[in-house]
Amino acid sequence: MLNDIYNKRIIELAGNIPRLGRLPDPDASATAHSKLCGSTVKVDLKMDGPVVTDFAHDVKACALGQASSSIMARHVIGSNASELRELRETVRKMLKENGAPPPPDHKWADIALLEPVRDYKARHASTMLTFDAVVDAIGQIEAKADQPAAAQG
Repeated sequence: MLNDIYNKRIIELAGNIPRLGRLPDPDASATAHSKLCGSTVKVDLKMDGPVVTDFAHDVKACALGQASSSIMARHVIGSNASELRELRETVRKMLKENGAPPPPDHKWADIALLEPVRDYKARHASTMLTFDAVVDAIGQIEAKADQPAAAQG
């Protein structure tokens, strides 16, 4: 039942998204869009080495895209690049391969609230938007850092 994925906690997360807006000087920005439902998430990221130091996002998404963006915004500051890549893979496996969500004592434990989405393939893309956009922005920042100083000009 669709009621399983639009439960009270998902609606609360969707209605209370922290860090909305845009950063004035992000190290990178990335947009993820779902053609299926029209949801779009734009993220701005600042990093110091591999660690996220600031984050903002513009979320024009369904309740599931909003809820996953809300979870991201609550925990992304202080997270590192490898942790965030691993998180995206954990969520992807949870939705598409019956993988387990993060354990209850983990800082990303709220991801388990999205587990019922696995039964609704049409909702996977919107749920993944924030994770895809964050990993895209991290990749952009790392690519800039790997360029010789003259090429960054």
